[in-house]
Amino acid sequence: MANDVANDVGPDTYLVEPDWLEQHLYDPGIVVIDCSWYIPEAEKSARAEFGAGHIPGARFFDLDAASDAASPYVNMLPSPAQFAAVAGGLGIGPDTLVVVYDSSYVSARVWWMFRHFGHNRVAILNGGWKRWLAAGYPVEAGLSDVAPVAHTTATPAARAGDVADWHDVQAALADGSAGVVDARTHERFTGALPSGYPGVAGGHMPGAINVPWGQLLPQADDYTFVSPDQARAVMEAAGVDLARPLIATCGSGVTAAILLFQLARMGKTDVTLYDGSWHEWGQRDDLPKETV
Repeated sequence: MANDVANDVGPDTYLVEPDWLEQHLYDPGIVVIDCSWYIPEAEKSARAEFGAGHIPGARFFDLDAASDAASPYVNMLPSPAQFAAVAGGLGIGPDTLVVVYDSSYVSARVWWMFRHFGHNRVAILNGGWKRWLAAGYPVEAGLSDVAPVAHTTATPAARAGDVADWHDVQAALADGSAGVVDARTHERFTGALPSGYPGVAGGHMPGAINVPWGQLLPQADDYTFVSPDQARAVMEAAGVDLARPLIATCGSGVTAAILLFQLARMGKTDVTLYDGSWHEWGQRDDLPKETV
């Protein structure tokens, strides 16, 4: 990724700082997207919040519209053609520099989706919407029309080898071929709190290691990602063996991407994301569950 965006966003090719974005907000070739999203129990509308206020010129990325509606599990990856249509509908072409932000923890998922579908010119606004507001930068209200573009001249190809399914997770837990790391909060991991989805059991996969996403993207102070060195220390303290391949999981494949994002910043590439995550595993009677 380093060669893809380094000349655009400065020394950290994964993150954009609010002061940089404020200076380059209207540069040609940049599209800012707000990908805020909430689990059902939150009973909040991200689209309504976007209409009430967003970064000037930003476009709303609807995670539900960019997911496989035919799947029984939430937030599953769409087809390459569906993703290209969503991106093109936001005015994102193959050479667009995409800057992703949200109000909490979703940006890494959308960053990973763009990368999965071969669009490498993507970075995350460090600190997201909360830090933009804290800096006192301009805010815009309403929903604006965007002229769609052809995202690519051909259907984009999904990157092979970066998605795991339940068979991969089950095998890794059985034979130790990969570590399974769960990004959910400690309370959801242990089952002290419900899963957050109707009909989905609480708990976790036996043998999974819990690294709560909030330790890698603290929702306090300035809301920024911790440094790669800090992320490494957090994972090692939790018992993650960074020398082994890893499978990242969470509630529905969203916060698991925070693990992938931080591991990518650390230079680790033998990592996959279990797309079905606990929303699939927790509903299946044939897969083991544990509460602690």
